[in-house]
Amino acid sequence: MIKTKNQYINREISWLMFNDRVLQESADKNVPLIERLRFLGIFSNNLDEFFKVRYATIKRIVLAGKKGKSALGGEKAKDLLAEITEIVINQQSKSLEIHGDIEKELESEGIYFINEREVSESQAKFVKNYFLEKVSPQLMTIVLNDLNQFPLLKDTEAYLAVKMVHKAKDIDENEKEIVEKRYALIEIPKGIDRFVVLPREGDKDYIIILDDLIRFCLARIFPMFEYEAISAHMIKITRDAELDIDNDLSKTFIEKISSSVQGRKISDPVRFVYDKSIARDTLEFLKGKMRIEDTDSVIPGGRYHNRRDYMDFPSLGRQDLMYDKITPLPVKGLSLEGSLLERIAEKDYLMYAPYHTFSYIIKFLREAALDPKVKSIKITVYRLAKNSQVAASLINAVKNGKKVTMQIELRARFDEQANIKYAEELQAEGVKLIFGVPGLKVHSKICVIEREEDDLIKRYGFISTGNFNESTAKIYTDYTLFTANAAILKEVKIVFDFFETTYKIYKYKHLVVSPHYTKSLFKKFIDNEIQSAKLGRDAYIKIKMNSFTSYEMVDKLYEASRAGVKIQLIIRGVCCLIPGVEGMSENIEAISIVDKFLEHPRVFIFGNEGNPKIYISSADWMTRNLDNRVEVGCPIYDEDIKQELIDTFEISWGDNVKARIFNGEQNNIYKKNEQPKLRSQFAIYDYYLNKINSKNREV
Repeated sequence: MIKTKNQYINREISWLMFNDRVLQESADKNVPLIERLRFLGIFSNNLDEFFKVRYATIKRIVLAGKKGKSALGGEKAKDLLAEITEIVINQQSKSLEIHGDIEKELESEGIYFINEREVSESQAKFVKNYFLEKVSPQLMTIVLNDLNQFPLLKDTEAYLAVKMVHKAKDIDENEKEIVEKRYALIEIPKGIDRFVVLPREGDKDYIIILDDLIRFCLARIFPMFEYEAISAHMIKITRDAELDIDNDLSKTFIEKISSSVQGRKISDPVRFVYDKSIARDTLEFLKGKMRIEDTDSVIPGGRYHNRRDYMDFPSLGRQDLMYDKITPLPVKGLSLEGSLLERIAEKDYLMYAPYHTFSYIIKFLREAALDPKVKSIKITVYRLAKNSQVAASLINAVKNGKKVTMQIELRARFDEQANIKYAEELQAEGVKLIFGVPGLKVHSKICVIEREEDDLIKRYGFISTGNFNESTAKIYTDYTLFTANAAILKEVKIVFDFFETTYKIYKYKHLVVSPHYTKSLFKKFIDNEIQSAKLGRDAYIKIKMNSFTSYEMVDKLYEASRAGVKIQLIIRGVCCLIPGVEGMSENIEAISIVDKFLEHPRVFIFGNEGNPKIYISSADWMTRNLDNRVEVGCPIYDEDIKQELIDTFEISWGDNVKARIFNGEQNNIYKKNEQPKLRSQFAIYDYYLNKINSKNREV
């Protein structure tokens, strides 16, 4: 293949463009107002994680004296850091403008944000009492001037940098008053709601942000200092979140991960954000004490940081300013009453959360826990809900004498501590735990149970594109296949065998398993389409994923495009492929959909000369998923489910309201056409609702 300058889009820049699509949602006046604020929170939270992980990785490359060009899409690491910082500063500026617009629109709805200078006399009493009763007991305040060592600031926590100015009565030798400055830090408490709702006045709601409530009460925090002026400005740092796991053989794997997570608290800062209205001397004092260089990612921001808290902005009883809640639908033909296993024994079923209720997974596990004929349950876990019914069901199974095996991934990014807690709890209850494969993360989403029927063992199970997490299942879209297919579930069991005997590589006839087979098998399927196109036959590929960063797979699709294969990609996040380039990718189109729900499925459809091959998978086409993780892709054999996956893909592809077009300019332009408006997430819900209604009409 001819190498061109514009062959790939850098993955970090593409990720920032994804976050820009999130920011677009906060600016979209068709999105309910409170939801727009919450999208601002998602934008901010995403950015925090980006700096902890991706920016930190590139910075490590720079500090190691490496250029890292091949891994970074041809860009020098140092240049890329500068480009990222420039983009982030522009996005932060845009987010502040959007926030200001939203505040004005909220005022027209009778919702007012007030700061410490706008507190009325009637509100002052409430604010002071709230501070004394709830805030003051939780405040961590540190006076800095006399400290020998600057305190360790917590990762992504917000702090108020306080400056007190006092003019001494003494004068210096030039007969000038001596100005004394005293600095302090106040950590914004995490255990208190960031948005304090004040007593309603008439038909108006008033909110003061916790930061401003603290500013209003500064005199109550520093009564021991005589100052003539006091100011408080927000700062925060972001630390490198990479896990450095030691090789101490005397430690258990849980101990190593736990120690590594603790190490994040003292890892190197990778970003320093400050209120751009802070006094220059205060800023320089802080930077000097924290040894922050101008070459680091130092980003001026607004008055408030940690806008991620807007994800939990209070509803204020204003349902009219939020998305309508959907009622999750039943899967056609699969009732939550009676035995799920009996129905699954007859045919496969597909659940598509959140359009369908996640209760099927809990019902499956609960039934398996109580069924006397069920002998064992094996399941992989990546992220669990805070109060997980999945975990409770597995404990229930152990108490009923079932042999329960769980592969739990302790290195699930930012869920390490939660998974360690669950691992210890489940282990204490008698669940057999497997802690992964050396050098590989386990990201597969699989479960298999063994049931004794007529003196034989029959297997039932489910394979999913997403986590077994009832909380995220309300906002993440994911497919789960329930099946009793003996051939598929035999291979699911083989995956669990691999977890326990990692030196042995198994062969699979049905599943597509990373790290050994995913890349080669998908390449084979692409080659089949290339061959069909060369023979003048209809050839196409339709793929839906979260991210697409494997240059090897990008090149393979370029090859298919040049052969005449028609390719449609729906990629929510990062996409390193550039569609529509003559001689390289003119037969490839790609879109991204960002809307009410987080698009999370991985679906692969290959034309196969009129008999489509269709797979769902836990794996994106990223190097880590293909080469460095245990992932499982599952073929769809049921013709009705095949059609369902094709239908829902086509609905998503037809989106002309929330779909953005990928192109070389990365300008996130919306997909517009002359077709009637189609908002795919709403249309997919209607699709499944019509399935239920058509069944009822048949009855």
